[in-house]
Amino acid sequence: MKEEITIIEKQAKPLIRWAGGKRWLLKHLETMIDINKYNAYHEPFIGGGSVFFKFSPKTSFISDSNEWLIETYNSIKENPNEIIKYLEKFKKDKENYYKIRKINYSNQFKRSAQFIYLNQMSFNGIFRVNLSGKYNVPYGNREHYNFDYENIISVSSALQNTQISHSDFSKTIDNIKKGDLVFLDPPYTITHNLNGFVQYNQKIFSLEDQYKLAEMIQEIKRKEAFYILTNAAHKKVKEIFDDTDTLLEISRASVIGGKGAKRGKYSEYLFTNII
Repeated sequence: MKEEITIIEKQAKPLIRWAGGKRWLLKHLETMIDINKYNAYHEPFIGGGSVFFKFSPKTSFISDSNEWLIETYNSIKENPNEIIKYLEKFKKDKENYYKIRKINYSNQFKRSAQFIYLNQMSFNGIFRVNLSGKYNVPYGNREHYNFDYENIISVSSALQNTQISHSDFSKTIDNIKKGDLVFLDPPYTITHNLNGFVQYNQKIFSLEDQYKLAEMIQEIKRKEAFYILTNAAHKKVKEIFDDTDTLLEISRASVIGGKGAKRGKYSEYLFTNII
């Protein structure tokens, strides 16, 4: 049974660590986006939801192809206190991490608590499964991490007017109407921008997917809606998406790899029809 959620004023922060997160981009988007100008907000690659939580749209549609992630967002929306109850019982040490990692919970809320626990306690918050579909990321030595239970309640409040679905990005187009804003952040690598991008990126978001996304953007514009697309700064990406719309190249610092890795400057593309 869905419990009554108390709406609170504190702004929600991203709850999930997610590869390719866009917290670094928010300072640039703040100068571009007036969320009140748009009828509804759409994010088909929600991931950790940095942009969604930053702008707190009144009406929104979020989705992702990761079924466990989407179930977790739906569970938080429905009953955050049930998730907190289970999270409080999970012990934060290596032995319990591996015990919890291998359990197949039948309870939706316990499964969602497990997802949050593994995401925060694992190495770098990576989401990876083996050939059997089992989560197999090693322990991240984060026993001193403290779960932000208050933020889980804030996230639930932020999701109350949001339609959440498990879906391929291309199937979300019917929800988009005139005057809406669509933020598109497909999976991509920046470390192989100049060397092996196409071959490496095939594993996470293929060229075929990139062309499908380009077709979706054309449909968004035919609907007289607006979009922002982030992508790798690679000549093939520019070839696929370069149109009459605005193209910005944004540089950022990034740490690549694990312990002892080097920090470098990497560029990413931003395509949009709002400026």
